Amino acid sequence: MKKNNIDLSEDIFYYELEFKVRDYECDLQGIVNNSVYQNYYEHTRHEYFQSAGFILDELHLQEIDPVVFRIEIDYKKSLKSGDVFLSKLNISKQGNLKMIFNQVIVRKSDNMIMNKAKVESVVLKKGKPVSPDFLLLKLPGYKI
Repeated sequence: MKKNNIDLSEDIFYYELEFKVRDYECDLQGIVNNSVYQNYYEHTRHEYFQSAGFILDELHLQEIDPVVFRIEIDYKKSLKSGDVFLSKLNISKQGNLKMIFNQVIVRKSDNMIMNKAKVESVVLKKGKPVSPDFLLLKLPGYKI
Protein backbone atom coordinates (compact mmCIF):
# COMPACT_ATOMS: atom_id res chain seq x y z
CA MET A 1 0.00 0.00 0.00
CA LYS A 2 1.46 3.39 -0.99
CA LYS A 3 0.09 6.66 0.33
CA ASN A 4 1.59 10.14 0.06
CA ASN A 5 4.87 8.80 -1.38
CA ILE A 6 5.44 6.50 1.60
CA ASP A 7 5.37 2.77 0.99
CA LEU A 8 3.54 1.20 3.94
CA SER A 9 3.96 -2.43 2.92
CA GLU A 10 4.69 -4.36 6.12
CA ASP A 11 7.65 -6.24 4.68
CA ILE A 12 9.63 -3.15 3.74
CA PHE A 13 10.18 -1.94 7.30
CA TYR A 14 13.41 -3.66 8.22
CA TYR A 15 14.05 -1.98 11.55
CA GLU A 16 11.67 -1.43 14.45
CA LEU A 17 11.90 -0.27 18.03
CA GLU A 18 9.29 -0.70 20.77
CA PHE A 19 8.23 2.19 23.01
CA LYS A 20 5.65 2.84 25.71
CA VAL A 21 4.03 6.27 26.02
CA ARG A 22 4.92 8.01 29.27
CA ASP A 23 2.49 10.33 31.07
CA TYR A 24 4.65 13.42 30.67
CA GLU A 25 4.63 13.04 26.85
CA CYS A 26 0.90 13.80 26.76
CA ASP A 27 -0.73 17.20 26.50
CA LEU A 28 -3.86 18.57 28.20
CA GLN A 29 -6.07 16.54 25.85
CA GLY A 30 -4.52 13.32 27.15
CA ILE A 31 -2.81 12.46 23.87
CA VAL A 32 0.86 12.43 22.87
CA ASN A 33 1.93 15.94 21.95
CA ASN A 34 2.68 16.23 18.23
CA SER A 35 6.29 17.27 18.82
CA VAL A 36 7.04 14.10 20.81
CA TYR A 37 6.66 11.96 17.69
CA GLN A 38 9.77 13.59 16.25
CA ASN A 39 11.67 12.39 19.34
CA TYR A 40 10.40 8.84 18.78
CA TYR A 41 11.43 8.96 15.14
CA GLU A 42 14.85 10.42 15.92
CA HIS A 43 15.57 7.85 18.61
CA THR A 44 14.62 5.07 16.19
CA ARG A 45 17.04 6.42 13.56
CA HIS A 46 19.84 6.68 16.13
CA GLU A 47 19.28 3.12 17.33
CA TYR A 48 19.20 1.93 13.71
CA PHE A 49 22.61 3.52 13.08
CA GLN A 50 23.92 2.03 16.31
CA SER A 51 22.69 -1.44 15.27
CA ALA A 52 25.16 -1.18 12.37
CA GLY A 53 27.99 -0.09 14.62
CA PHE A 54 27.75 3.65 13.95
CA ILE A 55 27.81 5.71 17.14
CA LEU A 56 26.75 9.24 16.25
CA ASP A 57 28.95 10.82 18.95
CA GLU A 58 31.98 9.01 17.53
CA LEU A 59 31.09 10.04 13.97
CA HIS A 60 30.81 13.63 15.15
CA LEU A 61 34.34 13.46 16.59
CA GLN A 62 35.44 12.55 13.05
CA GLU A 63 33.51 15.61 11.80
CA ILE A 64 30.89 13.37 10.16
CA ASP A 65 27.29 14.34 10.93
CA PRO A 66 24.11 12.86 9.46
CA VAL A 67 21.59 15.69 9.75
CA VAL A 68 17.88 16.08 9.05
CA PHE A 69 17.00 18.90 6.71
CA ARG A 70 13.32 18.12 6.11
CA ILE A 71 10.66 16.11 7.89
CA GLU A 72 7.03 15.57 6.97
CA ILE A 73 4.66 13.89 9.41
CA ASP A 74 1.11 12.85 8.57
CA TYR A 75 -0.89 12.38 11.77
CA LYS A 76 -3.66 9.77 11.54
CA LYS A 77 -4.57 8.80 15.12
CA SER A 78 -3.32 9.71 18.59
CA LEU A 79 -1.40 7.64 21.11
CA LYS A 80 -2.35 7.89 24.79
CA SER A 81 -0.46 7.32 28.02
CA GLY A 82 0.50 3.67 28.44
CA ASP A 83 0.10 2.76 24.77
CA VAL A 84 2.79 0.39 23.54
CA PHE A 85 3.85 0.98 19.95
CA LEU A 86 6.47 0.19 17.34
CA SER A 87 8.46 2.81 15.50
CA LYS A 88 9.47 1.29 12.16
CA LEU A 89 11.72 2.51 9.38
CA ASN A 90 13.32 1.85 6.08
CA ILE A 91 15.90 3.88 4.24
CA SER A 92 16.69 4.68 0.64
CA LYS A 93 18.96 7.01 -1.26
CA GLN A 94 17.75 9.83 -3.46
CA GLY A 95 20.20 11.40 -5.87
CA ASN A 96 23.83 11.54 -4.77
CA LEU A 97 23.41 13.04 -1.31
CA LYS A 98 20.01 12.43 0.26
CA MET A 99 19.03 9.63 2.57
CA ILE A 100 15.27 9.15 2.84
CA PHE A 101 13.88 7.53 5.98
CA ASN A 102 10.29 6.33 5.67
CA GLN A 103 9.00 5.84 9.18
CA VAL A 104 5.71 4.82 10.77
CA ILE A 105 4.41 4.51 14.29
CA VAL A 106 2.10 1.54 14.82
CA ARG A 107 0.10 0.89 18.01
CA LYS A 108 0.70 -2.72 19.03
CA SER A 109 -2.73 -3.44 20.54
CA ASP A 110 -4.51 -3.16 17.17
CA ASN A 111 -1.69 -2.72 14.61
CA MET A 112 -3.12 0.74 13.81
CA ILE A 113 -0.87 3.25 12.03
CA MET A 114 -0.79 6.36 14.22
CA ASN A 115 1.30 8.49 11.91
CA LYS A 116 3.94 8.28 9.23
CA ALA A 117 6.94 10.39 8.39
CA LYS A 118 9.26 11.05 5.52
CA VAL A 119 12.62 12.28 6.80
CA GLU A 120 15.19 13.68 4.38
CA SER A 121 18.74 13.66 5.65
CA VAL A 122 22.23 14.36 4.38
CA VAL A 123 25.68 13.54 5.69
CA LEU A 124 28.04 16.42 6.37
CA LYS A 125 31.80 15.98 6.60
CA LYS A 126 33.57 19.02 7.95
CA GLY A 127 30.34 20.92 7.29
CA LYS A 128 30.03 19.97 3.62
CA PRO A 129 27.58 17.45 2.10
CA VAL A 130 29.13 14.11 1.11
CA SER A 131 27.78 10.88 -0.32
CA PRO A 132 26.11 8.75 2.37
CA ASP A 133 27.18 5.50 0.68
CA PHE A 134 29.81 4.64 3.31
CA LEU A 135 26.99 4.58 5.89
CA LEU A 136 24.22 3.13 3.75
CA LEU A 137 26.18 0.08 2.63
CA LYS A 138 26.63 -1.02 6.24
CA LEU A 139 23.03 -0.46 7.40
CA PRO A 140 20.84 -3.53 7.93
CA GLY A 141 18.28 -4.02 5.16
CA TYR A 142 19.60 -1.29 2.87
CA LYS A 143 19.64 -2.40 -0.76
CA ILE A 144 21.27 -0.53 -3.61
